[in-house]
Parts: sequence; C-alpha cells; structure tokens
Amino acid sequence: MAESRGRVWTGVIRVGPHRGDHRVAVRAVLSVGVPLLTLLLIGRLDLSVYASFGAFAALYGRTDGPRARVRMQATAGAILVASMLVGTAVSFLAFPALVSVAVVAALAAAVTLFAYRAQWHPPGALFAVFAAGATASFPATAATFATVLIVGGVSVLWSLLVTTVFVLLRRGSWARPRRPRPPIGPVAWEMTATVGTAALLAGVAGVLLVGTHWYWAMVGAVAAVGGAHVTARLIRGVQRLTGTLLGVLIAAGLLALQLPPWLVIVVAVALQAGAELFVGRNYGIAMLFITPLALLMVSLASPVAPVMLLRDRVVETVIGVAVGTVVAIVSALLRRRSPHG
Repeated sequence: MAESRGRVWTGVIRVGPHRGDHRVAVRAVLSVGVPLLTLLLIGRLDLSVYASFGAFAALYGRTDGPRARVRMQATAGAILVASMLVGTAVSFLAFPALVSVAVVAALAAAVTLFAYRAQWHPPGALFAVFAAGATASFPATAATFATVLIVGGVSVLWSLLVTTVFVLLRRGSWARPRRPRPPIGPVAWEMTATVGTAALLAGVAGVLLVGTHWYWAMVGAVAAVGGAHVTARLIRGVQRLTGTLLGVLIAAGLLALQLPPWLVIVVAVALQAGAELFVGRNYGIAMLFITPLALLMVSLASPVAPVMLLRDRVVETVIGVAVGTVVAIVSALLRRRSPHG
C-alpha cells in the first residue's frame, strides 16, 4: 500500500522531458489566436467558444508523423464540431439538466471507444465532453447550428492549414507509417464503461449539488479516469485537482484586472502556449495554465460574475475528481476479479 502511494505521489510531481513541445505550442498559438483575433475585429467575441473548440484540433497527434497527425486532427476536428452540435441541440431542445448530462455522458463513452481504436493522442474524450457541455450551457436557436458549423469548421480548417505549413517548412516526410490499431476487446470496453459511468455520476452530482456549470464536473471526472491503469488515473486526478485549485487563484487575479477584450485574447493565447509546453510533461503544471484559460474564455463569450465563476470551477472540479477517483478504484477492483483482468 505504501509503495502504491509512493508511486502516485512520485508521478504527481514528476516532470517529463522536453520533446519538441515548443513546436506544438507555436502551432496552438496560431491555431487559437488567429480565429479569436478575427472574431474580435468583426465584433463577435460571443462566438469565441465555438472557434476555440474547433482550433483544439491542432492539439492532436503531437507525437505522430505528418500524415497521421493531419488525419488525426481532421478526424478530431470533425468530432469536436459534432460534439458542439450535440451540445447546441441539447440547449435548443431545452432538455432538463439531468437529461443533458445523460446525453453528454453517452457522447463521452462513444468518443472514448473511438479514440482508443484510432489511437488518439491526447487520448480519450475530454475535449469532446468539454465542447458538448459548454455549448449545452449557452442559449441556442435554429441559427446557432449553422454558426457552429461555420465558426467551428473554419477553425478546424485553419488549424489543419497551420499544421500542414509547419510540416512543409520542416520538410517532414509524408510517408505513411505502419500503425496497427488495437482490437476492441475487454480493455477498450472497460475504459468506455468507466468514462461513461464517471461522466454520468459526476454530471448528476454537479447538477444536484451546484446546478450551474455541471459540465466542469464531467470534465474533471473524465480527466480523472483517463489513464490506462488505476495508478495513472489517481495521478491524473490529483494533478487535475491541485492544478485547478492553484489555477483558480491565477484566474481570480486576471479577472480582477478587468482586462479589455484584446488583452484577454493575448493572455489566453499565452496561457494556451504554456499549457502545451507542459501538458505532456506534467498535467498538474499544465492545469495552472488551462484553468485560467478556460475561465477567461467563458467570461469572454458569456460574461458571468467572477466570484460565481471561480466558485463553480472549484466545487465542480472537486466533485468531478472525487467521483472519477471512486469510479477508477471500483473499476480496478472489478477488473482484478474479472477472468479477463
């Protein structure tokens, strides 16, 4: 037991080596920054959430070859836009909060299975859950669907163009690497069930205990069960929680400054760069950048009282990580008892 706890805490504080993260950071800055600046110039920062989630396609395939990276980003971008459409439909149809949670949880399970089969990096459904949950919380009309397709779709295409230009500038090879896909067996189904269950339970708890921003609880739970084994999941959960709590303090300082929109975008882009420099090395450190980034983007698209925003982020994250940790431990126990485990 002591040895297991030691592995968890060692994993929490360990910082991995730098492996070309600066290139990913630059791609992320261009992919996210240009769409946001464009929306600022045309006076439509209320659409910044759709642009940001579309641009997140640029974050996929950081360790893959050029051909696999572009293909993964295109697929991930399409699923991110589809996730935003699901969230928009939930909002447009005015589903009760608990029904909305069930829909997003089902999406989390489906994307988890797809991501496992396609060998996505970063793995899992975290961005899809975030995209669906966030858009579900914004008011939507019939015209919003076209807005999501246009703004989100253009952001995806822009991120693909940025990636392609970087490959050409570095004279990378477009040769197709051999990359066998794992079969959909017990491991894949266990991950799918674990993520879906954690997302559902966390979302329900978030709705019942807080009410607003319930999707943050779901995102926290999905992050906490994202590892391949229970130790990795516990490490991820602790890093998510500690990084969020410290990141909220940074966000509180930034929100208190009441920065003009153009400066919020500059800060957000800088935070995105910082997140990409560390997300593959230590998830907890990355959360110091990701948390204020997420809060700034929400405040930019839909102004909310900072105190409520910060409170909800903390409480919903605690709920999500707690639920995800319990589900991860139960899942590990059940897997050990299984004849396939």
